[in-house]
Amino acid sequence: MLAKCFGEFIGTLVLVLLGDGVVANVLLKRSKAEGAGWMVITSGWAFAVMAGVFTAIACGSGDAHLNPAVTMGFAVSSGEFAKFAPYLVAQMAGAFVGAALVWLHFLPHWKETPDQGLKLACFCTAPAIRRFGANLVSEILGTFVLVFVVGAIFSKAVAASGPAAGLGPYLVAALVWGIGLSLGGTTGYAINPARDFGPRLAHAILPIAGKGASDWSYAIVPVLGPLVGGGLAGILLRAISK
Repeated sequence: MLAKCFGEFIGTLVLVLLGDGVVANVLLKRSKAEGAGWMVITSGWAFAVMAGVFTAIACGSGDAHLNPAVTMGFAVSSGEFAKFAPYLVAQMAGAFVGAALVWLHFLPHWKETPDQGLKLACFCTAPAIRRFGANLVSEILGTFVLVFVVGAIFSKAVAASGPAAGLGPYLVAALVWGIGLSLGGTTGYAINPARDFGPRLAHAILPIAGKGASDWSYAIVPVLGPLVGGGLAGILLRAISK
């Protein structure tokens, strides 16, 4: 289990380093990528997922969940919850360290960026229109799509029909890209409690120049929504596998 948790830790670290990194690249002042836009952000997050999955597998976690909602979904689907707590801790820790490295990498740019909201967005998500119910539904739906389609990609039926298993990391990356392009504009598509909570905590703790509040009043949405969405996807995956 220790090797698996290390894989989840380092894979999630890479995921957040590259994922939050692309957001910082686009939003922070005097970055050469400033203003590059949503397509760059969604593409960067897709590549971050691919890199994180490969890293997790190479470092000991064949599951390569990188996401407590994915772990929850597969736990519900299989009925086995032993991995949930250890993976959750490893994923949260990896996300925190990845976010800290983003802060370090862009160190001179925080002072150059006066907008506190842009700085926070480099770490965690916020809704385009702040309505708790609608925001929660967005996160539930986006995460349901993520977990259910990941389950489909790695299902026996799909594996029997072609080379999907070997292409798994690329297909999951494409899925995350698609979710961002199609469903991401409402809440910033956290679809991953670790991806949001770990970096939000880093934002709160780190000495980021000119930062504002970490918006903890919203933080429950990108944690609860993905866990609910992942759990619902797990229920459906379990039902169709019987």
